Amino acid sequence: MEEAGREDSLFRTLLSTAVDGILVIDSHGIVTLYSPSAQKLFGYAPEEVLGRNVSMLMPSPYREEHDGYLENYVRTGRKKIIGIGREVVGRRKNGTTFPMYLSVGESVLNGARIFVGIVHDLTSRTITARRVQDLQGELLHASRLSAMGQMTAALAHELNQPLSAILNYINAARRTLSNVRDPQAGRVSELIEKAVTQTARAGQIIRQLRDFVEKRESSRAPANINLVIEEALVLASISSADPNVKVTIAFEPNLPPVMIDKVQVQQVIVNLTRNSIEAMQTVADRKLKLATALVPEGIAITVSDSGPGLAPEIADRLFHPFVSTKEQGMGIGLSICRSIIEAHGGRISAGRGELGGAEFRMVLPVTSEVE
Repeated sequence: MEEAGREDSLFRTLLSTAVDGILVIDSHGIVTLYSPSAQKLFGYAPEEVLGRNVSMLMPSPYREEHDGYLENYVRTGRKKIIGIGREVVGRRKNGTTFPMYLSVGESVLNGARIFVGIVHDLTSRTITARRVQDLQGELLHASRLSAMGQMTAALAHELNQPLSAILNYINAARRTLSNVRDPQAGRVSELIEKAVTQTARAGQIIRQLRDFVEKRESSRAPANINLVIEEALVLASISSADPNVKVTIAFEPNLPPVMIDKVQVQQVIVNLTRNSIEAMQTVADRKLKLATALVPEGIAITVSDSGPGLAPEIADRLFHPFVSTKEQGMGIGLSICRSIIEAHGGRISAGRGELGGAEFRMVLPVTSEVE
């Protein structure tokens, strides 16, 4: 009798000091023992658990399936978890879930079959593993961005040479044409002037991109944002890209100037409009709307389309490097757009717009200077 008392005392000491949660259930899944550590893990008081089905400590769909598994084992003897530990998910009283390692053993007590479960909380291990994975991902992104920066700088250097040669050839053609007396010469001269302008602009974009990669200060000046966007729309060549796109412009007049690098901001507008056009290829009614408005934080610019919208699985990571909605996309366009807008002291966001598709909204601070 004294020995039995000592064993009982030892068992209770073990139960009260065990770090892992301990539960005992009968062959019907009813909880008959619920340790203090289990109480800390699940948040339920003993009186809330004892005498109830253990499935209350499980989230769906395990909760609904548990009794069937237990009944099948009692009937057939086929083990799926008995005697084998595995990672499962537990449910706390407040409804939250947590990962845990569950070991289940089987025994007989007073002629009745019982199952002893030992629960080890894996939350800290999971958080650590997830953080390591995130850090590895960030390191990979940083490495790829560094390589991308080096490649961009090299490309910028190599492209400047042929662009300079093209500009020289065009200037030579312009001088040659000035001596030609022909009715068509005037029209050809106009086309040459446009080619000169666009070639010079391409060189400017390359220099700006190189400066951006090298993190040099951009060239900023007060600008009329409505005119900047209008020029960007011409550069985007919307009509030639897709003649079925209906473009609407809703600019608020008399907006104060913004202090911006015109080329960089135009690159953002061009990228967003072209993304919208590509996104609408799967819909019949293709609408694109660009709007400006004065808001408390500055000037808001929105680019909206009637496409399918943003996929939920990437919406939160849309502006991260190497996240793309395109099958062949590299996923750096929107990341660069965000970098440019934030470098101007503004912000950019995305969501569902009034046309039913995606809407990108930028806000740029205004300047007290005049143009």
